[in-house]
Amino acid sequence: MRIAALQMKAAAGDVTANLARIDAAAQEAAAGGARLLVAPELATTGYGAGDVIRDLAEPLDGPQVNQLAAISQAHGLAVVAGFAERDGSQVFNSLVLVDGTETPLAYRKMQLYADYERALFSPGPLQTTLCRLDNLTFGFLICYDVEFPEAVRALARAGADAVLVPTALPRGPFADFIATSVVPVRAFENQLFVAYANHAGQDDAFTYAGLSRIVGPDGTALAAAGPEEDSVIFADIDPAAFAESRTANTYLTDLRKH
Repeated sequence: MRIAALQMKAAAGDVTANLARIDAAAQEAAAGGARLLVAPELATTGYGAGDVIRDLAEPLDGPQVNQLAAISQAHGLAVVAGFAERDGSQVFNSLVLVDGTETPLAYRKMQLYADYERALFSPGPLQTTLCRLDNLTFGFLICYDVEFPEAVRALARAGADAVLVPTALPRGPFADFIATSVVPVRAFENQLFVAYANHAGQDDAFTYAGLSRIVGPDGTALAAAGPEEDSVIFADIDPAAFAESRTANTYLTDLRKH
């Protein structure tokens, strides 16, 4: 399966503009042969919108997810995008997978990052969320989640072929290391694919690191974006192409359970 990741310069607080950008990226991804597009964390609201995010939060059956579903159906591919999910009095940093007319699937971020997120969101439950799409099994995490090895290992042990990670990694002293070392190690130590879709540019709150990438089970970047551009990157997800790596690096089968 060919998948695409959108590295996006989101407009903080402008849902209409951000959905239009995702729509254009979905059109580009479909034209490039992708079956799936991954957009960044809080892609519909922008990550740095601050308290406005709570005002823009919607339930899973709200207009933002409905528009994402319409984009998916119009372009004939699945879309994963971050959004602020309202459930009663709680707001979650969530992602949604939409695939045409299928029921949307949501995942709520487990590991909230720093005071900024903890002031806006409730943490999601500790969970392993998987979805079967065509002949592959996908797991889901959001940004900081992937920096915890236990989270990726749980998905790998549950049978994930790939982990999709919308993110909002800001620039900082460790950003390059996270994107170019930690993320590839997560793929390698679990022998799966990782798609890491980040923001680029800046808003009033953050300057983003970019460096989105799709990484193979051997830790190599199958596709990568630079630090600045708003762009769509593509990679082919074919577990059989990495049989040699999985034969040589048998971490999952060698892992002692007790």
